[in-house]
Amino acid sequence: MNRRHFLNRLTKGTALAGLVCGGPRLLEPPGLAAESSPPAGRLKITKVKAILTSPGRIRLCVVKVETSEPGLYGLGCATFTQRIRTVATAVDQYLAPFLAGKNPDHIEDLWQSMYQSSYWRNGPVLMNALSGVDAALWDIKAKRAGLPLYQLLGGKCRTAVPIYRHASGNSLEAVADSVLKIMAEGCRHIRVQLGLRGNSNYGAGGGGSPSPGSDHFQGDLFDPGAYRRSVPKLFDYLRQKVGDEVQLLHDIHERLAPIDAIGLAKELERYRLFFLEDPLAPEDAGYFKLLRQQCATPIAMGELFNNPNEWLELVSGRLIDFIRCHLSQVGGVSAARKIAALCDFFRVRTAWHGPGDTSPVGHAAQVHLNLATWNFGIQECTLFNDTVKEVFPGTPEVKNGLMLCNEQPGLGIDLDEKLAAKFPVKDEPPFDLQWGRLRGWDGTIQRP
Repeated sequence: MNRRHFLNRLTKGTALAGLVCGGPRLLEPPGLAAESSPPAGRLKITKVKAILTSPGRIRLCVVKVETSEPGLYGLGCATFTQRIRTVATAVDQYLAPFLAGKNPDHIEDLWQSMYQSSYWRNGPVLMNALSGVDAALWDIKAKRAGLPLYQLLGGKCRTAVPIYRHASGNSLEAVADSVLKIMAEGCRHIRVQLGLRGNSNYGAGGGGSPSPGSDHFQGDLFDPGAYRRSVPKLFDYLRQKVGDEVQLLHDIHERLAPIDAIGLAKELERYRLFFLEDPLAPEDAGYFKLLRQQCATPIAMGELFNNPNEWLELVSGRLIDFIRCHLSQVGGVSAARKIAALCDFFRVRTAWHGPGDTSPVGHAAQVHLNLATWNFGIQECTLFNDTVKEVFPGTPEVKNGLMLCNEQPGLGIDLDEKLAAKFPVKDEPPFDLQWGRLRGWDGTIQRP
């Protein structure tokens, strides 16, 4: 038996034989080669599309990935509401043809290939498009396994997901009343924001939008000094009125100059916040070391992140306490589970971004990830109206301060496309085109 014959028998005619024997063939990962023409019977992606809808008057983008198995498809959230149509274009015109015929089981391989496919990486448009596909692929894989997604991520670490909700008002009394009402509904974590006459404070005048029915709340003007003075007064009042048992949070929304944000964090330390959110902008990340040296107020950061370089040093340097990434900004379920694992080593907890412009599909993905993440901290919650729930059957339920997961295979949520089409997205205000209008008293544009 000559050497070539022996090696061919040893390797049973695989690509390894050709490599060892000096042949031209290279090793190919099993099942990844020739995906454009997969063998008959192998599962493949047949269609990828973006679905736009606004049943709750907020523009949402959901990605649907269909497969060669009849009735088997997955859903994922790709909502970048301020630039919703650019995301849809990225999905329909670029990712759809790129993914056609590929095997949906190879989630990590597809994630990396999508990420590299545009050459220019990161950015909210491309990352949202990628994220929507990624979550849909996980939905498909869990459906094929006949299991809820959290089982594929390691199983439950908790029975349900604690949430925080939002309380706001244009007076100290109104905020306290809102807190007490939410507490009575069983919620133990509440974010509080106070409106000021003539000042567009975030979360109480709505990120540049005037409070409904309050013509003296000027939606385009922001006075940092007035805002900073108001926040300690709010917490002092609330601790007297609602006590110490409830966990209170607050969002600066990166609106203050770094030194003022550090000063405010120090002033709030005595009120024992669960966390102070976004005290600094991503562009000011170098100030986090100074902030950490000055006080022990817990810090949450990250809803604007979409590049790993933005969070790596903050986490590894133990400069934040909660990671606040928006799942469709950072790469979907695949990326978020890696971020959570990284944070676990540095005792940073998760607090994924969960506003109204995260679709119910996105919230469902977060629930599954939270159930399987040991270093989970808290989940921001939006209460969806009945219309939204009709468009998205299986929307996660909220009871007694907890978000609950159903036990259906996959994400456990669906989309009624015919009903969704009755709520087309619109391109005019009040919400989506308001950002970028906030100004100081001298007319200078302010961070939103």
